[in-house]
Amino acid sequence: MPQSVTRRVYMRVLILGSGAKDHAIAWWFSKSSYLSELFIAPGNVATDQFAINLGSIDPSDPVEVYEACVENRIEFVFIGTEAPLFTGVIDYLNERGIPTFGAPRRAIKLEADRNFARAFTDRHNIPTPRRNLFENSAALEKFLNRHKGEHFVLKSNTLAPSRIMLDSSNTDDLIAFASRLFERGPVLLEEHVKGMHLTATLLIDNNGYLALPLTSDYMYTSEEKGIPTGGMGSVCPIPVSDEIIRSARELVIEPTIYGMKVEGLSYKGVLTISIIVNENNIPVVVDYHIRFNDPATQAMIPLIQNDIIDLLKAMKEDRLSKENLRLREGSTVAVVIASENYPMNPVTGRKVESVNPILLYNTLSQLPLIFTGAVKGSNGDDIVTSGGRCFTVVGRGNTISEANLNAYRYVDKFRFEGSWYREDIGNAFMIQNEN
Repeated sequence: MPQSVTRRVYMRVLILGSGAKDHAIAWWFSKSSYLSELFIAPGNVATDQFAINLGSIDPSDPVEVYEACVENRIEFVFIGTEAPLFTGVIDYLNERGIPTFGAPRRAIKLEADRNFARAFTDRHNIPTPRRNLFENSAALEKFLNRHKGEHFVLKSNTLAPSRIMLDSSNTDDLIAFASRLFERGPVLLEEHVKGMHLTATLLIDNNGYLALPLTSDYMYTSEEKGIPTGGMGSVCPIPVSDEIIRSARELVIEPTIYGMKVEGLSYKGVLTISIIVNENNIPVVVDYHIRFNDPATQAMIPLIQNDIIDLLKAMKEDRLSKENLRLREGSTVAVVIASENYPMNPVTGRKVESVNPILLYNTLSQLPLIFTGAVKGSNGDDIVTSGGRCFTVVGRGNTISEANLNAYRYVDKFRFEGSWYREDIGNAFMIQNEN
C-alpha cells in the first residue's frame, strides 16, 4: 500500500503593526514555506514588497481588525506590538473564532501594573529590585528627602512606555519628574541596579516555553547620563558565561513560567523579560513585557532558522518546550536611527534623502537588514519621518566586531535633518566575543 503523505497546510496571516519590529516579524513570516498570503495592518513603506499592506486599518480597533479578517479570509492574526493587546483585540478575535498570537486581557497586568509584577516576583522568589509604591507626591517627597543622594529609578505604575522613567540620584529631579507621573496614577520608586542588561524573549504556551537568543539592549541616549528611550540598539547573541545563562533560567525564567501557570496567567504568545545581571552575577528582573521588544526583535530574528509557522503550530499544540531552536552562526548588531529631540519630543515631517531600493527592501543578502519604523511614504524617494525611531540597521557578521562594522558602514545611508544614533552599539562586547 502507498505510504500516506502529510498534507502541507498553508496559512493566510495578518500581522498588526507598522514599526520596525513589526517589519522584522513580517520579514520572518515571508520566509515561511507554509505561508499562503501575508497581510499587515497598516504596514509601512517597506513591508508592501512582500506583504499586502492594509493601510486604512487601525490595528488597535477590534472591530476594524475583525472585519479585515473576514474580508481577507484571514486564518491567523499575529500581534507582536503593544497597542492592539491593550485594546482587547486578542479577546475580541478569539471570541469570534479567529486564532491569534498574543496575550489576552487577563495577562496584561504583568506589564501594565508594575506593582503587581513585583508582588508576583516576590511570591515566586524571583530576584527583583527593592521598591516602594507611592500614591501621592507628599509621601514620595518625604521618602526621598530621607534618602538624599541615593540612586533610584522612578516609573509610572500604570501602563506607560518604558522610556517614561527617570534613573537618577538627584532628589530634586526625581521629585519634579514624579509630579508628571502622578497625573497618570501611582508611581513606583525602585533601587538602581547596576550591571549588564539582558533581554530574554520567550515563546510560551500552556505547557512551557522556547527561549529565543538573548540580546543586550542599549536603552539610553548615551552611555553616560543618557535619557531613557525605547531602545537605541541591540546585540545578539550575548557572549555571557554558562553560569549566567543557567542562573537566568533557574532564578528567573522557569519560576516566571511556573508562576504564570499556577496564577492563571498563561497564554500563547510571547513574553519578554528585561533583566539586569548585577555585580554579584545575579539576574534581577526589572520589567515584564507581554510582547516583543524593539530593537531586540530586529537583532535576533535574522539569526533564527526555524520556520515561524512551524513554531506557531507547536505553540497551538502546547509542545513548544520540545522544539529545538536553530540559529545561524555569527552575530548581529542593530543600530536605531532616531529623529531630532527623540525621546522627549521627536521632530516629525523631516524629508529622508533618497534611499536606494536595494538597501531599503533588503534585496541583497550580503547587505545589512533594514527594518523601517516611524516613517511614511510609498517608495525610497518620498519618505518623511513620522515619529521617534525611524530605521533600524542590522549588521551581520561572524563576530560582534564584524557585525558592528557592517551596521555602521550603512547608517549614513539614511539621512534626514536632525537624525542621530548611538555610536557605541556592541563595543562593550567586542573583546569578550573575540577571546
